[in-house]
Amino acid sequence: MEALLRAVKWDAQGLVPAVVQDASSKEVLMMAYMNEESLKLTVESGETWYWSRSRSELWHKGATSGHIQKVRSLRYDCDGDTLLVLVDQTGPACHTGQYSCFHNEVKAGALAGGEAAAVTVAGQADRFAMLSKLESVIAQRDAERPEGAYTTYLFEKGVDKILKKVGEETAEVIIAAKNKDNDELRCEASDLIFHLMVLLRERKLPLDDVLGELDKRHNTKK
Repeated sequence: MEALLRAVKWDAQGLVPAVVQDASSKEVLMMAYMNEESLKLTVESGETWYWSRSRSELWHKGATSGHIQKVRSLRYDCDGDTLLVLVDQTGPACHTGQYSCFHNEVKAGALAGGEAAAVTVAGQADRFAMLSKLESVIAQRDAERPEGAYTTYLFEKGVDKILKKVGEETAEVIIAAKNKDNDELRCEASDLIFHLMVLLRERKLPLDDVLGELDKRHNTKK
């Protein structure tokens, strides 16, 4: 602990900014400040504590709302002047009820280069950007639970219902493939991927971990 406190570059008020990221979806959830005491409490309790500059007091994230943050990982940057906290977020991170505090988006067309910003250096759009976007949307639905949303229904019914849907969609994929109907197969495969990603979110297993497993298998020498 003492080594960590020495490694952090505290500002004139004895504070350091802490960027908070969803450990599963990788969505940036919020930014707050920590002082030495709140950092100690965060490490010791495994849940996030911050320093409120407006109230001049410590605050335990989720103490009143129940939207606590379980710490998965804590890092500091190369200069030691910013913390990165990866968490399992319970409910919305933002006091407005939004999943992330960063929900006010500047559209790509308003930025220099416009839509070109979405293109990779190789000149091709990221083929798998939709999976990242879907993971983020599912995480948002899990946090906010909007009334009437199908994803809300799945999360509220729980893992058994989600598993049932994964099984049903797997069977539908098999039937579509046996029927040699690629239009049907495309639709059923999309349904299966969606429900599988809902299951990953329910289990707090990042898609990155699955991709990492595939990469490990690919690089394993036979």
